[in-house]
Amino acid sequence: MAKTNAKSTYDASQITILEGLEAVRRRPGMYIGNTAGEGLHHLIWEVVDNSFDEAMAGQCDQVVLRLLPEEIIEVIDNGRGIPVDMHPVTKVSALETVLTKLHAGGKFGEGGYDKSGGLHGVGVSVVNALSEWLRVEVRREGHTYFQEYHTGKPVAPVKDMGKFKKSDKDLYNTPEDAFETGTKVSFKADASIFTVTTYKWDKVITHLRQQAYLNRSVKLIIFDKRDEANPQKYVFYFEGGIKAYVQYLNGQATPKHDNIFYIQKKHEETGVDVEIALRYVEEYSELLLPFANNIINPEGGSHVNGFRAALTKTINKYARAKNILKEKDENLTVDDLKEGLTCVLSVKISDPQFEGQTKAKLGNAEVKPAVEQIMNDYFYIFLEEHPRDAEAIVKKAFLAASARRAARLARESVLRKGVLEGLTLPGKLADCSTRSAEISELYIVEGDSAGGSAKQGRNREFQAILPLRGKILNVEKARLDKILANNEVKNLIVALGTNIGDQFDIEKLRYHKIIIMTDADVDGAHIRTLLLTLFYRYLPELLLKGHVYIAQPPLYRVQMGKQIDWMYDDDALEAFKKKNGLDKLEVEEGAEEGEEAEEVKPGKNSRVRIQRYKGLGEMNPDQLWSTTMNPENRILKLVNIEEAIAADQIFDILMGDEVAPRKKFIQAHSANLELDKLDI
Repeated sequence: MAKTNAKSTYDASQITILEGLEAVRRRPGMYIGNTAGEGLHHLIWEVVDNSFDEAMAGQCDQVVLRLLPEEIIEVIDNGRGIPVDMHPVTKVSALETVLTKLHAGGKFGEGGYDKSGGLHGVGVSVVNALSEWLRVEVRREGHTYFQEYHTGKPVAPVKDMGKFKKSDKDLYNTPEDAFETGTKVSFKADASIFTVTTYKWDKVITHLRQQAYLNRSVKLIIFDKRDEANPQKYVFYFEGGIKAYVQYLNGQATPKHDNIFYIQKKHEETGVDVEIALRYVEEYSELLLPFANNIINPEGGSHVNGFRAALTKTINKYARAKNILKEKDENLTVDDLKEGLTCVLSVKISDPQFEGQTKAKLGNAEVKPAVEQIMNDYFYIFLEEHPRDAEAIVKKAFLAASARRAARLARESVLRKGVLEGLTLPGKLADCSTRSAEISELYIVEGDSAGGSAKQGRNREFQAILPLRGKILNVEKARLDKILANNEVKNLIVALGTNIGDQFDIEKLRYHKIIIMTDADVDGAHIRTLLLTLFYRYLPELLLKGHVYIAQPPLYRVQMGKQIDWMYDDDALEAFKKKNGLDKLEVEEGAEEGEEAEEVKPGKNSRVRIQRYKGLGEMNPDQLWSTTMNPENRILKLVNIEEAIAADQIFDILMGDEVAPRKKFIQAHSANLELDKLDI
């Protein structure tokens, strides 16, 4: 959306107050989800959302983000600038009102914003409350205004810094010197509140690239200047909007049809702006990204319900009109139409009703009929005008329907077998004695050797062991019917108790910690990836709810005299060797098989032994318990889906049918491989 020249009225009278901000620092999770990495990054999203609100209002066409040393964030836009005149109710500057009052902003009443992404105006005030300090500069009417806050409280009133002159400096390097109007917010997250204080560059880039697609014709400039010797910069600008986004999301996948369906239309009765882009590809999974006022809604909502209803109705209507679906044939279901679908669904509404401050689900009832009507009308026209594309879409849905019926029979067969055997758990499963799922743990281990050590070393009360025989099926290349025919996958699903597919029930999960414990070699990494692919594609709620972990067994056992230390990676070993003057001591090749390298440390009369463990089966049960399974000192890595889009694309590349993208990926990352550690 290009910036318009005409400035609509936006002053202090449009800033409406609902309540104060005292509770934010006490209960930050209520406003930003958590105080770990997700919540930390949410601070950036809240401030950037304000800039994109200006873009949606047609008042901003450039947004700049800077990551500076000491994890300081700057967000700059060339919008109208937050009003600075006296607020009629608070009797202080409107700027201070916005920054210090919860539910105060131009998103209430009339005239400020017609549509916005920020929820109830809490965004920037919450960022202020959760920052060690925050500074804001506003440019309006030829002047620069400034105010600083510490833990949400103003240090001094808003100060007029005087008139400014437009600089001829490079816009990309110093945008605040070139923007005649706009807002600059700088802040540092409060380390006394956040458990994580370092921003992830890849996470920031992924999120803001998405925002650039959703706000076409808005230039987004991103800097990472935390490493002054190696600064980074991205510039995003997409004329094609979400249609270009669908192309990007498809990556290397083979399209089922040539033309991308795209429509942007305002629903006359409700005033809801609806924008949809979709295409089918040669994949089994679905990638549907729903947005409301540029905010992603991972749990869907009324817009997704309207879209799915219209997609199903329209394709069935077309298939019957063209006699592709015969009178005796069943209608295609919504599940049949998910397979291979890539869709970006974006709605813009005046009063978004989200569930929670993190905006996971859209609740506006009026959005469903708006999306449904526009999708019904215009997608049917698309199918009529592109008969070859329509035929490809319907054929893919027919194949999915056949697979769905086969999968249902296979799944029912599994359930019938379970009933006949009294719901018997897999014979290889060494179950725990407790029936409390909240404290139960399931270790998925590689092979009988490691399984034997784990069974002997575990705490039988709450730790269960399921050994796998070899590598499980690559589910990225298989439909559900074939997946359920695989014994290793079937055993795992029965052990978990949740079932799979449309019968999945998280409430029946038998273990709240599912721990993947494989060897520290290439085969172990491959098995771990196959398991994660299964969880990601067919049991994603296990990841979303934080039930999946990866165990971190030690790589080395170091004994110096009577003291024994465990090293979990090469860096830890090298640090230990340097600290103890053992820089020249190398682990011998024989130690790869469990043998020991040793030397007598000069001057200490102390023999040093270093043993490298290649497989878990080389450890005796006591060692495995004390290093990897004991909750008091083990290291577990939680697996979550921080960026579902990136995860989807990586699984697609590494585990999918196409060889060329995988080869390209390996070539691009070959410089990071340690060839001496590959089993080749």
